[in-house]
Amino acid sequence: METYKLSVAGVTRYLPIIPINDQIKIASFVVLGDTELVTAAAPALAEKLPEADILVTAEAKGIPFVHEISKVLNMTHYVVARKSAKAYMENPLIHEVNSITTQEAQILCLDQLDVKLIKGKRVALIDDVISTGESMKALEELVQKAGADIVAKAAILAEGDAANKDDILYLEKLPIF
Repeated sequence: METYKLSVAGVTRYLPIIPINDQIKIASFVVLGDTELVTAAAPALAEKLPEADILVTAEAKGIPFVHEISKVLNMTHYVVARKSAKAYMENPLIHEVNSITTQEAQILCLDQLDVKLIKGKRVALIDDVISTGESMKALEELVQKAGADIVAKAAILAEGDAANKDDILYLEKLPIF
């Protein structure tokens, strides 16, 4: 199998290159379960972040990374925007997302306790990879609805053209093949 050598924060991984369609292949980056990479990348990205009161990520791949960054920054909490309303959520704040890659509208939502945590606060949005930017845009819109001030959008990797954006922070570029 063809692979791409990725080195980030002193950790090297060989990512399998997989076809997305007849013209495009990507290097498959899966951060879930990669304790070594997460713990190495978290302080490296934390150094790049402006001062923030709280971190927010979307379910699910950014969770271990945002958890580790919050530890590095000595934060007591972080917020996870869920992809469905949960029974425990009282009057969740819901943002509908229309994606060109799915047939149906998807949602991101915050429990009212999370809304209270971020309202009026300086928030850094965190993810594992920023590619098209659509997921980050949806998270940004949800957090703005909650009344937060977004001070940064950041990820471990910027994939493809995302690396050319001047409004995101990242550690390494990930090419599209």
